Amino acid sequence: MGDTENTADRPDRPNNALQAALEGATAQSPPAPPDCPHCALPQDRYPTLYDGHWVLLEPRIFVPAHTVPPRRRWVLTPDGNAMNLWDAEPLPGTQCRIAHRMVCPYLEPEDRPLWATALRKENERKSQRLFNLPEDWNLPDTG
Repeated sequence: MGDTENTADRPDRPNNALQAALEGATAQSPPAPPDCPHCALPQDRYPTLYDGHWVLLEPRIFVPAHTVPPRRRWVLTPDGNAMNLWDAEPLPGTQCRIAHRMVCPYLEPEDRPLWATALRKENERKSQRLFNLPEDWNLPDTG
């Protein structure tokens, strides 16, 4: 009884690639290293619910979900995928992850809580250690 040949996206089903880009799920897939392409800091990389799209999450950072702005809260599903909670109101005590782009020192700051600004500054300090070695720095003599 319906047109089963029509496979065009409906307005209520957003394009996966566009939605993934809006949520920051733009990381390179394996076997590429899970490093930020902007600051080169290593991240936790997870597949998303958008086929073929991966997201870099800040490693070892779990924060109370109610302190993270809507559409910036990521949780891991039982099958190991990362899922953005969008506007869903978190239950009390819920912990979530944040995408690295929220605190990357080389990306334009987004709307974020005060703790995220502190984390961004810490990431900036870490990334400087990777690139800005003193000119007179040498490897220690091991012999």
